[in-house]
Amino acid sequence: MEKKKARLYFIDAMRAWAILMMLQGHFIDGLLDNAFRDNLSAVYGIWKYFRGITAPVFFTVSGFIFTYLLIRVPQTGLENPRVKKGLKRGLQLLLIGYLLRLNLFGLLKGQIYNAFYLVDVLHCIGLSILGIIGIYLLTQQRGKFLFPFTLVSVTLLLFLFEPVYKTFSYSLLPDAMANYFTRANGSVFTIIPWFGYATLGGFLSVLFKRFGHFKYLYPVAITLTVLAGSGLIFYSSSLFVTLSKVTGIQLFTDIYSNNYLFIRLGDVFLVFAVFMLFRGLMTNKILLKIGSSTLSIYVVHFIILYGSFTGLGLYRFFNHSLSPMVVIPTAILFMAVCTITALKYEKYKTDIKSAVGKRLRYVTDKLEPILLLLQKSLKTGTARLLRVLGLAKN
Repeated sequence: MEKKKARLYFIDAMRAWAILMMLQGHFIDGLLDNAFRDNLSAVYGIWKYFRGITAPVFFTVSGFIFTYLLIRVPQTGLENPRVKKGLKRGLQLLLIGYLLRLNLFGLLKGQIYNAFYLVDVLHCIGLSILGIIGIYLLTQQRGKFLFPFTLVSVTLLLFLFEPVYKTFSYSLLPDAMANYFTRANGSVFTIIPWFGYATLGGFLSVLFKRFGHFKYLYPVAITLTVLAGSGLIFYSSSLFVTLSKVTGIQLFTDIYSNNYLFIRLGDVFLVFAVFMLFRGLMTNKILLKIGSSTLSIYVVHFIILYGSFTGLGLYRFFNHSLSPMVVIPTAILFMAVCTITALKYEKYKTDIKSAVGKRLRYVTDKLEPILLLLQKSLKTGTARLLRVLGLAKN
């Protein structure tokens, strides 16, 4: 039992690290003046590289945690309580993703701006959860190996054929649907290929579940992830060049020319290795609370930085205008404010929801007589109109 808890502790710590990296990454990338974005600078280059690791780690850990919880219970198929919870969670993330892009001032004008339909990380994670549930339901009764095999196969297919489907225009789809597959309209993330990281996380969780009682689990896991990560980072591009020369298939050349998916996958494996290596230090209560409160932290950061609902966020007023001397300390402050606010919300979430519910019921009770009167007036007016038009008898 302790091994299981420790395993989840290091995963929660990874998720906490990823959300904090996301906060500072979004803040600095959005507010740092372009004059200071020097790719020749070692400091900026290191920051930029680690910023690129954040999303792959976040998607992989999200897939890992959800799949681990999904397969941990004894029930299977639709009887698995995690299926219902996962469906609810996936739809919730999609809803929140759209709500965060809603502009109330636009609604008052009777408009929904195009930004509302853009796809972000919450949309993709929500769909990824639904996708993993779909794979689970289709494969769980057909042998214990089919589910993990399908998960890792989805990852490989999405990563290998990315040069193919990224050229599609998706012009036959409405923009609201096309935004899930192309960034041409401004979407930050798309479900493909990012679903591949979530399914890879799901595959890893199956391995941890199957070999959870193995005495040398962590030494073996750390060794394998270091080898896999190093191999993908340093040798995957050479491999695709060799495959292209041997087979003459253009696809391998295209992968080599922009081999970011497999290299980032290598980064993910190395991050896993580091957190597994120092897993004994990953039991800090605050760190674990941050790891379990990532949704609230993300929502708070989105509202403050991008101005959800009003459009009045920091990004609007300080877009690409701050120097490093200003943006670095304010990024730390931003991380602290978002995290503390989210943790306070999580602490009093039940009370807040109860208070909001009472207010809504109070408003509903006060409006009910008015609504009944309007309903009666509308019914009477409609009946009179129909009689005047001869469509109803007196």
